[in-house]
Amino acid sequence: MNLMHRSAILATALCFAGLSARAQQPPPQPAPEKPKEEKKTPPPPEEKAVPTKHSIRIAGQEIKYTATAGTMLLKLEDGTPKASVFYIAYTKDDVSDAAQRPITFAFNGGPGSSSVWLHLGAFGPRRVQMGDAGSLLPPPYTLVDNESSLLDVTDLVFIDPVSTGYSRAVPGEPPKQFHGIEEDVQSVGDFIRLYTTRNKRWSSPKFLAGESYGTTRAAGLSGYLQQRYGMYLNGIVLISAILNFETAEFDSGNDLPYILHLPTYTAIAWYHKRLPADLQGNLEKAVAESRRFAAGEYADALLAGDLLPAARRAELAQKLARLTGLSQDYVERSHLRVPIFRFTKELLRSQGRTVGRIDGRFTGIDADEAGARPDYDPSIAAIMGPYTAVLNDYVRGDLKFESDLPYEILTGRVHPWSYAPYENRYVNVAETLRAAMTQNPFLRVFVAKGYYDLATPFFAAEYTFDHLGLDPSLRSHLSGAYYEAGHMMYAHPPSLQKLKQDVAQFMRASMAK
Repeated sequence: MNLMHRSAILATALCFAGLSARAQQPPPQPAPEKPKEEKKTPPPPEEKAVPTKHSIRIAGQEIKYTATAGTMLLKLEDGTPKASVFYIAYTKDDVSDAAQRPITFAFNGGPGSSSVWLHLGAFGPRRVQMGDAGSLLPPPYTLVDNESSLLDVTDLVFIDPVSTGYSRAVPGEPPKQFHGIEEDVQSVGDFIRLYTTRNKRWSSPKFLAGESYGTTRAAGLSGYLQQRYGMYLNGIVLISAILNFETAEFDSGNDLPYILHLPTYTAIAWYHKRLPADLQGNLEKAVAESRRFAAGEYADALLAGDLLPAARRAELAQKLARLTGLSQDYVERSHLRVPIFRFTKELLRSQGRTVGRIDGRFTGIDADEAGARPDYDPSIAAIMGPYTAVLNDYVRGDLKFESDLPYEILTGRVHPWSYAPYENRYVNVAETLRAAMTQNPFLRVFVAKGYYDLATPFFAAEYTFDHLGLDPSLRSHLSGAYYEAGHMMYAHPPSLQKLKQDVAQFMRASMAK
């Protein structure tokens, strides 16, 4: 046996010896598992309310009032907390009988909007000073007393729905349970019930004021508060209303929005001096002609569809061009159908400008003039900065409410929004409002409509309420007014003053016995 062979045998023997020795040793014991630490859900936030004293002069009358910035916890009946809702309330001091003092619950829309717009733009005792279209003020922005506040007529409670403002689902609770049509109505309605109970306001005249999607919420609340809690309202103020979403969705096969947006196109074209001379002289005359054409010849033409003769198509394109400020060629190439974002891009394309959707009086500048739609909404860009800065300063400074949370002015955190039970059909809460007005025959509704509002056009609101199916005996309980401004008509100082007068008169009439 040579040396190499002996070495191999020895190496093999040593290998097996090592394996044998290891086999005889006890197997290694696994390290003991560390006990899993249970994740502790932090306790829900505590409720708090911070009152401060103030005064304001409205129409020459000094009004002393208490502002309360606070949070309320929404809980199940077993005490389980679900959400913390932030609110700011204004109540008139030295009121001997609260049952004689009206109270109004106000909110904005989105979905995803806080109540800052109605709060610091329209009805609260303080408002943002930001200028107006064509004369905007630069930052920093300030607050001024709002002589058009409703505080001389009613106490005010501004509500931020869950995930907006400082309102949040409590730790451990999924926020999405509040992000839907029915869930939103329930949570806001539960807050209203709780606030009314704690503050002993069940005997007070009660109003709702909502803007934009807030009008959808208000219509839902008219039914929920009445059916769930037996809370009957005196009145509802709908600012820039949308109850039937079929009126606003430019879907293939749905021609209704083209008809209902046309008078607003005319109004915006009039504002920017894009109409022929015979229409340019008077806004109401131009709008009246546009209304007649939209509901008559234009509606008939869209109903005809592809069967519309070519000569008639050209004739109607010419009339549409006259009423929109767009070229006949552009209207014809659009098949007589111009959706919002094409209009807002095309109207002032030759000037290198776009117009706003929320308020068509505002203009913007895109990266180039060749696109099919605007890069942004200049009316939103104009108001977002002033309201955000002033709100954050006001809450912590004047109202003494401290929170390190970001105040969600207009957030996407509520999306995806649940439209159940309206899947596969358009949202329409008009029937809820009709039923509430029928079962509570003292309920009155006021609708404020802006001429330059493309988000919720005035003709669409007219269509919705003309198709409400309300009994003729109750038709007089519907009222409204028009304003030479946009979606947030209170951004236009003369419209803000008119809105105050109109709503105050409506509220007084709704409480008359």
